Amino acid sequence: MSLRERINSDIKDAMKAKDAKKRDALRLLSSAFKQIEVDERKELNDDDVIKIILSQVKRRDDAATQYKNANREDLMQIELDEIEYYKEYLPAQLNDEELTLAIKDIIAKTGASTIKDLGKVMGTATKELSSKADGKRVSECAKVLLS
Repeated sequence: MSLRERINSDIKDAMKAKDAKKRDALRLLSSAFKQIEVDERKELNDDDVIKIILSQVKRRDDAATQYKNANREDLMQIELDEIEYYKEYLPAQLNDEELTLAIKDIIAKTGASTIKDLGKVMGTATKELSSKADGKRVSECAKVLLS
């Protein structure tokens, strides 16, 4: 079963369980998939679906931050709940130790030695770790290791 089929199945399960929050969150995600398919005229594979989910998580996180700054705890909680639903479909994220080891390996591969080489490291790290770690965490870890 593909990731997209699993999400569609979970939408149906949420409808049967009368879980409106989960149903609505997953419908928004499904809508994002359909929009990409229409815009780019292509069938999505699991890697594409993961990239879309990651972008939706980032959007929700940014919105939650904005709501928090505006003292709208109710709307912030909705965004955070949606993030939790979406994370069910993402691959396991690297912990700090695993991330540090992966970045050290990338630094060795690219021959980076100073903070000026951050671009080379980030280019490779983005390709290799995009679904396993947030870009912000990767960047922070790479900066620490290169300085």
